[in-house]
Amino acid sequence: MAGREHFEADLSMVKKDIIDLAQTAEDALGKAVDALFNQDVMLAEKVIKQDREIDRRENEINEQTIVMMAKQQPVATDLRRLIISLKITTDVERMADHARNIAESALRLGEEHHLAIPQKVKEMRNMVMDMNHTAIQAFQYEDITIAGKLSAMDDAVDDLYESMIQNLLSETAANPEKIQYIMQMAFSARYMERFADHITNICESIIYLVKGESHKLN
Repeated sequence: MAGREHFEADLSMVKKDIIDLAQTAEDALGKAVDALFNQDVMLAEKVIKQDREIDRRENEINEQTIVMMAKQQPVATDLRRLIISLKITTDVERMADHARNIAESALRLGEEHHLAIPQKVKEMRNMVMDMNHTAIQAFQYEDITIAGKLSAMDDAVDDLYESMIQNLLSETAANPEKIQYIMQMAFSARYMERFADHITNICESIIYLVKGESHKLN
C-alpha cells in the first residue's frame, strides 16, 4: 500500500508541475504581446530568456514521468495517465515557443513607438488566455465537459485570426512601405492561433484519458 501511496503522490506532483508550466506559458504569452504593443525590447528579451527556463522544466517533468514508468510498473490506467502527461507537457512547451516567437517579432520591430498595433492582437491574446484557463481547469479535474468547451473557443480564435489576416492583406496593398510591420503582425497572429491549437490538443488528451477514445476538437 505504501508503494501505491508513493506513486499517487508522485503522480499528483507531476500534474501540479504541468499546471504550473501551463500557467508560465500563459504568462509568457501575456508578456510577449505587451512587449509587442509597447515596443518594449527589454520585456521581449525576458520572454525569450523565460522560454529557456520552460524548456528546462519540461525536461525535468519528462524525466520524472519516465522514471515513474520504469520503476513503478504502472497498470494500464496509470500508464495512460503518464503517457498523456508526456504529451500534454510537449504541447505546453510548444505553446511557450509561440510566445517566444511573438517576443522575437517585438525585437524585430524594435522601439518604433509610432507603430499602431491592432487592438485585435490583444483581443486574440485574451481569448487564447481564456482558453488556457479552461484547459487547466479541465486537466486539474479531468473534466471532459469543461474540455469540450474548447472547440467553440478555438473556432472563435480561428475566426478572429482570419479577420486579422484579411485586414493586414488590405493594409499591405495600401501601405507597401509597412511590409515589415505587417509581416510581424501576421506572424504574431499566426503564433497565437497555433498556441490555441496546442490548447485544444491538451483537451483532446484529457478526453482520451477519461474516455479512452480519441475526439478531435480542432
